[in-house]
Amino acid sequence: MIEILSERFANLYGHAPSVVARAPGRIEFIGNHTDYNGGTVLGAAINLGVWVAVGPAPAGVLSFATDSQRGIVAVSASDPRKQTGAQRWANYPLGVWTSLRGFGLKQPDGLEYLAASNLPVGAGLSSSAAIELATALAYLALTGENPSRETVVTLGRHAENNFVGVPCGILDQGVSGFGRKNHLVFIDCRGPRFETVPMPAGAHFWVFNTQAKHALVDGLYAARHRECLEAANGLGVALLADVTLAKLEQGRARLTEVNYRRAKHVVEEIDRVARACAALAAGDLAGVGRLLTASHRSSQTQFENSTPELDFLVDALAAAPHVFGARLTGGGFGGAVMALTDAEFSLAQAAQVAAAYGHRFGSRPDVLHCETGDGAEVVRP
Repeated sequence: MIEILSERFANLYGHAPSVVARAPGRIEFIGNHTDYNGGTVLGAAINLGVWVAVGPAPAGVLSFATDSQRGIVAVSASDPRKQTGAQRWANYPLGVWTSLRGFGLKQPDGLEYLAASNLPVGAGLSSSAAIELATALAYLALTGENPSRETVVTLGRHAENNFVGVPCGILDQGVSGFGRKNHLVFIDCRGPRFETVPMPAGAHFWVFNTQAKHALVDGLYAARHRECLEAANGLGVALLADVTLAKLEQGRARLTEVNYRRAKHVVEEIDRVARACAALAAGDLAGVGRLLTASHRSSQTQFENSTPELDFLVDALAAAPHVFGARLTGGGFGGAVMALTDAEFSLAQAAQVAAAYGHRFGSRPDVLHCETGDGAEVVRP
């Protein structure tokens, strides 16, 4: 990918890039919508991601391009306004650029930029965080800055929250930034605090991308964020991570039924993360799998961020041999399901599940056998 991207950059801009950086996509392993509620989460960086090539340009002009679209998005550095329409993708690298100054970091005065990805679109593998992290590292290498990894991760989240306008937590950027092969990333989002957790041998990830996405996904995500904050306020706490199940039940009368169910999902999901960590430490993949499936059932009934397509896949996978458990991965409202399997689960079995899905819904999901991977890094120079 590095050589291909460099060649494309040279064809587009007439010279080789000064820096190439990459960042992985991620699987949300368990901890659905817990991050912005101050809770804990487990994620895995994968061996697919986003590559970014940059070079300096005359001051005042920021030029953005991607291998998925033709043309260049040219933005004035003196008026870096948010892009719309087909050029909206550029808000991710532009948001990172605008955020640098708020972190006391240098902005490239002018730059030429090209991004490429091998992440499937709409699969819930967080291409947005990957482009933010790869972009941040590329810009920082271009200006000679070297902040902490925690700062880089926070910078990426700041860009998505405050420029792109998605109220995400730290999960996606944290996993992309702190990923490590053969490990999961544990995040205590209150800190935030990041650790890596070894994956027991023999564990495999399969991702089934429905390619079905709710048309109002951004609004639905924001609505769940709002409902969680309303529930926390009703319970007299800043964040739902401060609530025990007993306290939630004691305060139930102060909540709407909807906000109670949103809070119940989050409080119980934080507990599932803790139990998953204990099961991983014991090498109990069957126990981990049961927690994954329980997480999906809560998303399905309490948080209501699943879809019939995702539910069908979880049902089919949970009943299949060699599958420990399955759940939606990512924000929900469409996207993908992740299955945790042993080494005996085969492509033929995955194809059977995909065929059954196709018979029900009219099109087959994309199937991806993922491996864990390392976190974001500068790969050239």
